[in-house]
Amino acid sequence: MKDHFDYVIVGAGSAGAALAARLTEDPGCRVLLLEAGPTDRKQAIHIPAAFSTLYRTDLDWDYFTEPQPALAGRRIFWPRGKMLGGCSSINAMMWVRGFAADYDEWAEHAGPGWSYESVLNYFRRIEDTEAAAGDHQGRGGPMAVSEQRSPSPLTEAFLQACEQVGVPRTSGAEVNGAQPEGVAQTRVSQRRGRRWSTVDGYLRPAKRRPNLTILTGAHTTKVRLEGTRATGVEYVHSGAVRVARAGSEVILCGGAINTPQLLMLSGIGPAGQLRAHGIEVAQNLPEVGQNLQDHLVSALIAHSSSKDTLYAAQSPRQLVRYLTRQRGMLTSNVAEAYGFVRSDDALPLPDLELIFAPAPFVGEGLAKPTGHGITVGPILVRPRSSGEVTLASADPFSAPRIDPRYLSDPEGADMAAMRSGMELSEQILAAPALSRYVQGYMQPGNEVSAAERTDTAIRRHSHTLYHPVGTCRMGNDDGAV
Repeated sequence: MKDHFDYVIVGAGSAGAALAARLTEDPGCRVLLLEAGPTDRKQAIHIPAAFSTLYRTDLDWDYFTEPQPALAGRRIFWPRGKMLGGCSSINAMMWVRGFAADYDEWAEHAGPGWSYESVLNYFRRIEDTEAAAGDHQGRGGPMAVSEQRSPSPLTEAFLQACEQVGVPRTSGAEVNGAQPEGVAQTRVSQRRGRRWSTVDGYLRPAKRRPNLTILTGAHTTKVRLEGTRATGVEYVHSGAVRVARAGSEVILCGGAINTPQLLMLSGIGPAGQLRAHGIEVAQNLPEVGQNLQDHLVSALIAHSSSKDTLYAAQSPRQLVRYLTRQRGMLTSNVAEAYGFVRSDDALPLPDLELIFAPAPFVGEGLAKPTGHGITVGPILVRPRSSGEVTLASADPFSAPRIDPRYLSDPEGADMAAMRSGMELSEQILAAPALSRYVQGYMQPGNEVSAAERTDTAIRRHSHTLYHPVGTCRMGNDDGAV
């Protein structure tokens, strides 16, 4: 294989796959895309409801956080996709944008190109939206955004229950708009009942180009520097250390965990931390790995009298239905409905997202449920708590230390918001449209009193919603990564 390219991209996930495809549209541009994991050939990747079966396999980086004091000292499981497509090959396929105000705030800190009006053009170019309603939804782009093929009847019951407790339903024209509010059935990154990852949208069309080289099983261990310029990378492939040179740029697309880890392994990061691990400091950049934020989700899981839950998704009947028609429970993204609400009416924007699954998503998705159930809960949209990713050692094959410091904000605003969301979740479960299917609690169990249920659910059962950000923060100031 050639060792000299114009661009070397580390990580073939959501960002890396898109960049590789876009850059190689120029036939004179040679691109190497390095991926530590394998291809995306495994069938379970493409069956939407099977995503949790990929957890803790060779397709998952299989991370755990440091013990979280606010969450009963638990280490929280953080799955991250380790294959072509990265997390777009292992996620729950929810196609949900942020608020316009979020992007406008980005523009204040990182320049006008991040404003809502600017990023809206890119959303339109990215998307191929089924039954698009409104100019804000894209058509003809590489990423399929579809209506669900076989949503559970319980999802409609959840949406009705929300309306019964005063949470409005959002129309299709408003979904993914400038300020989405209220609840809606989830639009999903699928096509004809099959997951549509960035491999499908970007890499497969680009693989035919002779100027793109994709190498799987290639674990990047270091960015090579000449002075302050990145000139290539070192990586391990088939047991051998190799070097790839980049004439123009090295682009790190390892996400909020692997990218800061690789920077620090390469001598770019907080000088004291690097020296403590025997790493020569190339650039003292204290904020590498800092400002880690994540969407924390808590939930109530109720036993259900309905047989329309995804507990039955792996039955022979559902498997045949999926394999022959690409319909049925296995097309579900599990999180079939969502919506945005305020924990306090005085807030200018919603600070919570509600999520609904016609499934008993117990034990962070790692435990086997004991029967039919449904899941309802809140997610912190704008957490005030923040943490860090730091090195555990100078070994590039060891996981870094991940400490999100959930619910640690001094004012207690995150915990207050979560409690408000849990109270709303109880009201939704008790509303007429949904309560007829509820038969007590599965998680926390019925042995927990009603007064203790909210705090028990938050402290002992909340977990990540898989959206870590911030560790290589943008900005125009000297501290920005």
